[in-house]
Amino acid sequence: MKKFYVLAIFLALSFNLTGCSIFGSGSDSDDGMGGNRIDSISEQELNSKFANRFGDGSVPSAEGDNLFRDLRFGYDSSKISDESRQDLDYNIEILKTNPNIYVQLEGHCDERGTAEYNMALGEKRANSIYEALIMYGIAPNRLTTISYGEEVPLDNAQTEAAYAKNRRVHFSAYTK
Repeated sequence: MKKFYVLAIFLALSFNLTGCSIFGSGSDSDDGMGGNRIDSISEQELNSKFANRFGDGSVPSAEGDNLFRDLRFGYDSSKISDESRQDLDYNIEILKTNPNIYVQLEGHCDERGTAEYNMALGEKRANSIYEALIMYGIAPNRLTTISYGEEVPLDNAQTEAAYAKNRRVHFSAYTK
């Protein structure tokens, strides 16, 4: 798979969230914003999780929300929706609070459309998030983008609900 490094669209966000530490107390409390547990993962666990998703190949296994929240997109769109902005702000706060975390932004699509079209759309989605993160002060050297098009679905069903799950940018986190 090729990595795509092209800046895309301009985005202005207006939400302001409180910060939290990933390598903090080690407690089992949730984040207070949707149930993700972000304060009990170590750098070693984070890197192991990243490596395990890829196994011996270059295409990862599908993974939904975890440390970061997946950002969802409308059909045939790379525009960040109003619904995704809060999740984007949440992810930005994690990155700002933890400068040792790097992310690979994975663009995904549902199965409709040609493979080539979906690879390009996945790239546009990843790049729209990349641009937004940079606008909010995340260093570009902490970010990479890649498109998996329709190749790594979260849900294989052929329903609108399944398609909606698959139209996403996933944040795959690691440390260096």
